[in-house]
Amino acid sequence: MDKIHTVEEYIEKNAHFSEALSILRDLINTTELEETIKWSAPVYTLNNKNVIGLGAFKKHFGIWFFNGVFLKDEHHLLVNAQEEKTKALRQMRFESVNDIDKNLVLAYVKEAIENQKLGKEIKPDRSKKETIVPPELMAVLVNDLKTSFEQLSAYKQREYCEYISSAKREATKQTRLEKIKPMILKGVGLHDKYKNC
Repeated sequence: MDKIHTVEEYIEKNAHFSEALSILRDLINTTELEETIKWSAPVYTLNNKNVIGLGAFKKHFGIWFFNGVFLKDEHHLLVNAQEEKTKALRQMRFESVNDIDKNLVLAYVKEAIENQKLGKEIKPDRSKKETIVPPELMAVLVNDLKTSFEQLSAYKQREYCEYISSAKREATKQTRLEKIKPMILKGVGLHDKYKNC
């Protein structure tokens, strides 16, 4: 995926919905929200807090309300993209420029702004997840390897545990164990080489 640096680039890249995205952008820019680019897409913030974003896909486009769960949604326009995973985020989806009711969209955007000013947001659950070390990994965690593993962050420990437990065949588990031993000793995470690319 190419990195997008401006809203104009994003609209140009999604030419099949460029007119519709421009209409939504112009509508949003009549408010006090600040236009930014995050995750290579347009995001609109208030006091550096994400309020809404624009998104374009193959067959639809829409507005993301970061704390949309608090919107009244009297017109039943919002959807939860991932029922079991998404707690606060809601989408207003459109398939064509003709689906956009500017007054209705603006009313939802203004309500989202007011909710942000009131501090309505769902805080992420920061409770500690339990790390379950698979028996194959537990068996090799001795001496220096055990010390190095214990010094890793809980997140990195879980990455290694998942990597071993997700292997279906015993041979694959053994191959993976041999691969990760030197990495654990170095104190690096399983996917560190892909970070900050």
